Amino acid sequence: MQHNQYGSLGMAAVLAALAFGCASSPAAPFNQMESSNLTAFRLQNYEPPAAAVQAQTGAAGAIPGVPPQIQQWIQQGAAGLQQLIPPGLLPPGLLQPGAAQPGAAAQPAVDTTPRFHNFRILGQTQVIDQGLKEELAEILGDPDNFAANNANCMYAEMGLAFGMGQPTNDVLISFSCNQVQGATFQWPHPYTGMKSDTVQKLAGVVQKLFPPGS
Repeated sequence: MQHNQYGSLGMAAVLAALAFGCASSPAAPFNQMESSNLTAFRLQNYEPPAAAVQAQTGAAGAIPGVPPQIQQWIQQGAAGLQQLIPPGLLPPGLLQPGAAQPGAAAQPAVDTTPRFHNFRILGQTQVIDQGLKEELAEILGDPDNFAANNANCMYAEMGLAFGMGQPTNDVLISFSCNQVQGATFQWPHPYTGMKSDTVQKLAGVVQKLFPPGS
């Protein structure tokens, strides 16, 4: 009887360990991220028409044609959101709407701007740090980091592409809309809205990927 009791306890411990291991593993496809090639993109979340960017407006901080989610994000940014969002993720010129942007008046006949899922690429980097890969996998692969608190939009400031070949697993991250999206795969979690802690964690990773001034 005592032997059986110890045997049962041992089996329970094994099952508990297995359950813990499964629970702590990032959800697919993020469980592959640490061993994959990973590229991070800094994206321009919205491209207002050149004429709208240059136009003076009566409303403080308002730019004609810019979506309300972006307007709100800009206003929050002016009040301190940039403490969380690293420099460079705000679209050029949007915090100074009255100022003309270089090259805005004359658009090229053919747009050859590098893009990631239709978003203009402001910068990109190959992620080779295993710690950063693991950190991103843990953040994005944990359903507890997400909730139903996102805006109904997708203006991405960051993109990720990972995999061992083509096609890659592509992720869009929008701080302004407070949500993420699997661009080439079905999102594995019930919700796509980022919790406040998730935003802070991702902002910390972005600071490492794209240091200020880079």
